[in-house]
Amino acid sequence: MPDPDVVIVGAGAAGLSLAYHLCAPGGAVPLSVLLVDAPPGPLRPPPRTWCYWEPPGGPYDSALAASWPRLRVRAADGAPTVTDPSPFRYKMLRSDAFEALVGRRLSDAPGLRRIEATVTAVRDTPDGGAEVLTEGGRVLVRGRRVFDSRPPRRLPAARTTLLQHFMGWFVRTERPAFDPVTADLMDFRTPQPPRGLSFGYVLPLDPHTALVEYTEFSPAPLTADAYRRALGHYTQEVLKLGEFHVTAQERGIIPMTDGHFPCRVGRSVHRIGTAGGATRPSTGYTFAAVQRQSRAVADDLRAGDGLRVPPPYGAWPRAMDAVLLRALDSGRVAGADFFTRLFREVPGERLLRFLDGRSRLHEDLLIGLRTPVVPMLRTVLELPFRARTEPPPPTAPEESTP
Repeated sequence: MPDPDVVIVGAGAAGLSLAYHLCAPGGAVPLSVLLVDAPPGPLRPPPRTWCYWEPPGGPYDSALAASWPRLRVRAADGAPTVTDPSPFRYKMLRSDAFEALVGRRLSDAPGLRRIEATVTAVRDTPDGGAEVLTEGGRVLVRGRRVFDSRPPRRLPAARTTLLQHFMGWFVRTERPAFDPVTADLMDFRTPQPPRGLSFGYVLPLDPHTALVEYTEFSPAPLTADAYRRALGHYTQEVLKLGEFHVTAQERGIIPMTDGHFPCRVGRSVHRIGTAGGATRPSTGYTFAAVQRQSRAVADDLRAGDGLRVPPPYGAWPRAMDAVLLRALDSGRVAGADFFTRLFREVPGERLLRFLDGRSRLHEDLLIGLRTPVVPMLRTVLELPFRARTEPPPPTAPEESTP
């Protein structure tokens, strides 16, 4: 195989997104691209759901499972706050629909090839390129640049490390139980853990169908039985859904850490996706940052410019995330009250830009005044003196079941 210009390791959200943008029509410089996907088995992730917000008319709108013009947060006492984040809509994209949409573009791209292989390492070569290794240390392929989207084996050293871990059920109810135009981002009518927070998450597809999740931000994941008990309590005692059928299940673990994920790990080796820092530490959202990063990389390469892999979030948003994570983990800030107050007092469009790391400094300062100022300032003063330590590797999540 001739050495390609670009090798992409992994065909998850980050790898497919970069391939999609690299293979868009046009471009001043023709590129040869090799996409290396894991073979069927434990290294290939199960079907999963990504959510993000943007105005209508986005590139993946034709593949969306649903989108919502209104968002709701419920306080621990059940009091609702409903916001209209216009011009944004909250969008839900299933991985199988995304893969099909991207696959149609890639099938027509003359410069792209796909192979399946188990990648064990990626490294620079003396001639200025990079190579991808497979089992036994065998060189699978060499290329000018390699973009590695494989999840990190270990999380980086950090002052604070929490996990966003969850289990969700796609449910079909006997009676109409959901409002199809309103997504429940956080419902705090759930028992709160000793550290962090928990909430319910409801994405309705129609009056009878929804994705219902139980989510925690805490140091360690639960057992499968514990998630099922939490979901059983939430669906029956809180939502009071009555009779329903579970049509699919998904479970996941997302790192929430102030550790540093470098985008560049060699002269010609780059990391993208969660491995490249695309997961927002304070929220766990990843998909929108993956798109920004992928478009920026593709624009540079297709224009023949010098490559710059931008960090998904700037230094200021990362600093704010570090403060919030420590405040939550230390118990100085009650997570349910914190997020309820933000959604109650900040306009929806401004808050979503803030959560995406794209708000302006003066907006951040105004939002900061709506947080518990004294506990947050105590945390700001404490952080420089906290040592960074390596957390234990997170437990692998169970695969989704149909």
